[in-house]
Amino acid sequence: MHNMSKKNLFRVVFMSQGQVYEIYAREVGHGAMFGFIEIEQLVFGERTTLVVDPSEERIKSEFEHVTRTYLPMHSIIRIDEVEKQGTSKISKLEGNVTQFPMPIYTPGDGSKS
Repeated sequence: MHNMSKKNLFRVVFMSQGQVYEIYAREVGHGAMFGFIEIEQLVFGERTTLVVDPSEERIKSEFEHVTRTYLPMHSIIRIDEVEKQGTSKISKLEGNVTQFPMPIYTPGDGSKS
């Protein structure tokens, strides 16, 4: 039985370059940069497994020296607080999920007077 205090763990699912990323982190919040979600303390490979998932290895190397990352709000699909860590992975964008590459604020409506 563990006597450690429960640490928060978040599963963050987001879109990037036409793919869906699923990562795990200890801290998620509004960063200092407007329009971005701040993700800190990424967690990888806590589970011991003989089968190495190539997409988890890709995420690990992509975020290897990253202490904090900022994701644009419109790229976030969902953020869940979870009890257990699953496998970080990258999957192809499928179904009817559409990424809207739109700014939160649009400059004037462009009509000429």
